[in-house]
Amino acid sequence: MTDWSLPERFDVGDGTVRWGSFGSGPPLVLLHGTPFSSFIWRDIVPVLARDHQVYVWDMLGFGQSSRTAPDVSLRRQAMIFVDLLEHWTVSAPRVVAHDVGGAVALRAALLHDVTFESLTLIDAATVSGWGDGGFFQAVHQHPEVFEALPGWASAALIDAKIRSGSHVGLRAEALASYTDQWAGAEGARAFYRQYAQGGEDNTNELQDRLRLLDIPIHVIWGEDDAWLGIDYAQRLVTTLPSHARFSIINGAGHMVPEDQPGALLRLLSA
Repeated sequence: MTDWSLPERFDVGDGTVRWGSFGSGPPLVLLHGTPFSSFIWRDIVPVLARDHQVYVWDMLGFGQSSRTAPDVSLRRQAMIFVDLLEHWTVSAPRVVAHDVGGAVALRAALLHDVTFESLTLIDAATVSGWGDGGFFQAVHQHPEVFEALPGWASAALIDAKIRSGSHVGLRAEALASYTDQWAGAEGARAFYRQYAQGGEDNTNELQDRLRLLDIPIHVIWGEDDAWLGIDYAQRLVTTLPSHARFSIINGAGHMVPEDQPGALLRLLSA
């Protein structure tokens, strides 16, 4: 599915969130992370849509959604997610969340009392330590320094950051989709804004509540994730209830849906 378009719009007051649904059956929602967009699910959606009504959306500030909203924090994204579920009249969906999409899903479940049928976390930012990386911390603490970079420097930095999320190398159309959303001065400001507002203060409230999850949970991780390694994944699993499943996908980095979509689909279908 190379022609990726989200036809529907949802007004959030200071911007518009784009979303789409595919297929029919029990509801399943896919949440992307940063600095990506729902485009990361394009190979996954057609297969899951055979048996589910699959909902995808671009978080505020990402992809086809408005890029200029002043508040794109994970707190805000979780509230938008809750409102979208109500707008879709969806209750108890299966939820599959990647990267900071995991924090958005967990905030909805643990702080906004949203019920999920099940939750799959893929290389997801959850337990403490996900914001400790040098790049993340540097942008989070000093966004104004990065915003002052000339356009060519920002473009090179953003390109390198996105490339580093893949273990096998991104296809040309994928790399272009992820980098194009951050192109130009406005795009660069949006890129740095979501890092500035996306720190671990968005997940601190969740730490003592993770064991309260009483739904089926599956943690899936890329074996070669250079952003959040296997040791981080194992810490997450030990923090979750004992019934949580843990699967490692060989030959995948942080961007599992890009690196190994077939292996990921086998786990999701199971």
